[in-house]
Amino acid sequence: MNTRASALPAPQTDPRGLIAAATAFFIWGLLPLYLKLLQAVPVLQLTAHRLSWGCVFALGWLAIRGEIGNIGQALRDPRVRLRLFISAALISVNWITYVWGIANNRVVETSLGYFINPLVNVLLGVVLLSERLNPAQWTAVAIAAIGVTYLTWSAGHPPWIALILALSFGLYGFVRKVVQVDALAGFGTETLLLLPIGIGYLIWCEIAGTGVMGHIGVGTNLLLAVGGPLTAIPLVLFAFGARRIPYSTVGLLQYIGPSIQLLLAVFVFHEPFSGPRVVGFAMIWTALAIYAADGVWRARKVAR
Repeated sequence: MNTRASALPAPQTDPRGLIAAATAFFIWGLLPLYLKLLQAVPVLQLTAHRLSWGCVFALGWLAIRGEIGNIGQALRDPRVRLRLFISAALISVNWITYVWGIANNRVVETSLGYFINPLVNVLLGVVLLSERLNPAQWTAVAIAAIGVTYLTWSAGHPPWIALILALSFGLYGFVRKVVQVDALAGFGTETLLLLPIGIGYLIWCEIAGTGVMGHIGVGTNLLLAVGGPLTAIPLVLFAFGARRIPYSTVGLLQYIGPSIQLLLAVFVFHEPFSGPRVVGFAMIWTALAIYAADGVWRARKVAR
């Protein structure tokens, strides 16, 4: 027996981590229901409110925990500050695209973006980290590429919403992976860096007479404010859970979000889902099944 290998601890699943990660993905999956309630709010205004209220919520949470100084530490380091500004810009692109897709009844396509995101992460690992793929992973990437190509051909245009969502979130995760900052402090710093832009845009909207805060109704005002915790809480839950459960488990749980979004798109928002879409999604689901099965098999092999 290889004593070195046998000394490796088997990955353990902390029930608290499992619940936290699953809850994060459930919240993200149900997010279209919240955004549909705010369809009267222009996309850029909604994103600016989400950014601003998210920053307020994060700063308040950090203050309660006595960790507000963590933001100061992150801002004093030029490299950390630059990387968090880049990640903030990437997640802003992701938010704007996602909100636009929901507002324009393209929920099926937004769900596609998060279905293919794991495979985009694999490609980013190859391109940016010089990682090597095994045959199963290359097979999954190839099948997914065929599926996206088929969807492009059948629709007459690329699924650009899905591609932007997958790329922006994949790059966001890559940048955050190389920044040594706690999840909540990192989110607080990201939103704080972009806060002047968000507040400035909202003030400009008020001056131009197009602002919605305080002009549509109390319900809309409350919904906009709720966007802060709805943005911050799942990110923190995900970070908490990801550190306490095996990576393969995280990989499987992440399909909860887009699965719920797809169900909402078809059965609640009644978006079309037939013919070529079913074929294209079936190819991508096959790729994901291969990718997930390979991850589980390798995790069990390491555990043994």
